[in-house]
Amino acid sequence: MGDNPVPQLRETSQQRGWGMFGRRAAVRRCLIAASLMLTATALTAPDGNAAGEMDQNERAVLEELNLARTRPAEYARVLEEHKRNFKGPLIAVVDGRKIKTVEGFAAVDEAIAFLKSTPPVPALSASRPLTLSARDHVRDLGPRGMTGHVGTDNSQPADRISRYGTPKTISGEGITFGPVSARSIVIQLIVDDDVPGRDHRKNLFEPAYRVAGVAIGPHKFYEYTCVINFADQVDEKNIAR
Repeated sequence: MGDNPVPQLRETSQQRGWGMFGRRAAVRRCLIAASLMLTATALTAPDGNAAGEMDQNERAVLEELNLARTRPAEYARVLEEHKRNFKGPLIAVVDGRKIKTVEGFAAVDEAIAFLKSTPPVPALSASRPLTLSARDHVRDLGPRGMTGHVGTDNSQPADRISRYGTPKTISGEGITFGPVSARSIVIQLIVDDDVPGRDHRKNLFEPAYRVAGVAIGPHKFYEYTCVINFADQVDEKNIAR
């Protein structure tokens, strides 16, 4: 996409993705290149996670989510560093790409204030049923270049989760498109640029959630997509994979 800013794409049922920090531009470029090469290798490798295990990139997203959930005040410093990625009031350089935001600094500053005032919430444990349901949606969206939470079979997030397990009370789904680093995904969820009510941020810091599943895969138009499914608890169904 060259130097043209990439419009920020978002979903409305809990999702997103961006943010990578380095101290020197040259080092940052090298790290980004190495990271994307490793990610591409992992995403094109033979499918070793059909049984519901998250790969290294997906586990990194879960770890980053837990860092933000359990230490929000400290994570505010991550967003303060993110402000240095802005080249002007609305354009941020994310994972080596220019991303056009809508609110710019204002949304980042508001997110920082939120993190400094919000209490910690419990860490999320990895869930096999939620990972499988997330992976189903990644494989549905990616090759077709689709976005959104409705599958080609008209399934909703709860429908896909129910294929593999039964949430105790609540569940949710987040989707990101484009930048694929764990930190970039979590930053975008928290900043929630141009989303009234900051629903994605609320989802990320939902205290009732205890488990999550993450799946990342290639996307026809946006390079990568990441789907995250959340729940309070999931009783897994006895389905052979």
